[in-house]
Amino acid sequence: MTLTAQDRARKIKIVLFDVDGVLTDGTIWIYPMPVALPDGSIGTRMVEAKGFSAHDGAGMTLARLGGMKVGVITKRISETVAMRARDLKLEFVYQGQAFKMKAVREIMEKEGVALDEIAYVGDDVVDLPAMRGCGLAVAVANAREQVKAEAHYVTPNKGGEGAGRDAIEFILEAKGLLQQCIEASIDEGNPVPPSMDIGKGGEDLPSRQ
Repeated sequence: MTLTAQDRARKIKIVLFDVDGVLTDGTIWIYPMPVALPDGSIGTRMVEAKGFSAHDGAGMTLARLGGMKVGVITKRISETVAMRARDLKLEFVYQGQAFKMKAVREIMEKEGVALDEIAYVGDDVVDLPAMRGCGLAVAVANAREQVKAEAHYVTPNKGGEGAGRDAIEFILEAKGLLQQCIEASIDEGNPVPPSMDIGKGGEDLPSRQ
């Protein structure tokens, strides 16, 4: 029996995302920042910046309300990603991962879930092993054609423009939970929405890997 994308989505307990090109538009800004040196002079260090979609942040809240856990697995290492992960209270944050299935297997062991209970959202060939291994493979609209060809679902929006939200809403819709989660997200009495996506301007950056 061939499973549809909706059949696969109904089983999902964990949603994992690549970062660059998925939760961002793929642009990596690198610019110099002045720093004080030990001898009292001023030097520079290079700082990496990325832009994230607020729609994706709201989507993480919906996922949490739908009983799912969320995480990122990325090849690069960035303080910006660590800050965004802190704001969203992501359960899984793996940076510096050239081979992403290693992180997926570690998450499986920690959470006691099967591969068919994990969704992976990617955009480039480095994501293919995780997409091939996980139960639901999602490609964003701006993904490479090789990646789209192996996806069970392709989002209508591009990375950094709400693609993460698309993936989460697709899963929740398949589970029959989307409208319920939306209503819970705007319920003043629900403690989950106010606790998530609270940006603090980069204070106390975590460094989970």
